Amino acid sequence: MYADHTLTPKEAIRLCALGTLAMAPVRYGELAISIRHFVSRVIGPTPEVMGHSLELLKYEGLVETVEGSDDTALLQITDDGRAEMRALLIADLRPSNTELNTLITALKFRFLHLLPAQDRQAQAELLEASVEREIARLQDLRRHPSGAAPYLADWLDHHLASLEGRLAWLGRFRETLKAG
Repeated sequence: MYADHTLTPKEAIRLCALGTLAMAPVRYGELAISIRHFVSRVIGPTPEVMGHSLELLKYEGLVETVEGSDDTALLQITDDGRAEMRALLIADLRPSNTELNTLITALKFRFLHLLPAQDRQAQAELLEASVEREIARLQDLRRHPSGAAPYLADWLDHHLASLEGRLAWLGRFRETLKAG
């Protein structure tokens, strides 16, 4: 993890693998394909992010082979793997809107149901706070003289409206977590 308790790209891939296995055992080759598919659909093909070895998860005792070997090995998550998945899933988001944050946010929503209710609520609040920080940052830019340039101001207004819509949606989502 980075010093600010946010995930590195390799940890995002680790979360994808562990979360997938937390839902059900998966064959090694299918897991690799599933991870590549999900990541490339969320942030596009990025070979530098995909370099994480599933073998390392086995070596660290986070996953184990149930049957078979090589690409046909059926893998399942261990108790240590579940603890690691939770630690990765509750990590903070970086203070800027990056492709990595988009991937991590998508992973949080993909695996949020695997967390206890209290952790789900905390993650919804974390996601809201992240959008609130981004709104504040862009509003500050909008108020600055450089933010008043006609095309930049138009784009900022559009982007801020989109973020405010996302914030409202997250608020409604958080409320459904409270009710559920």
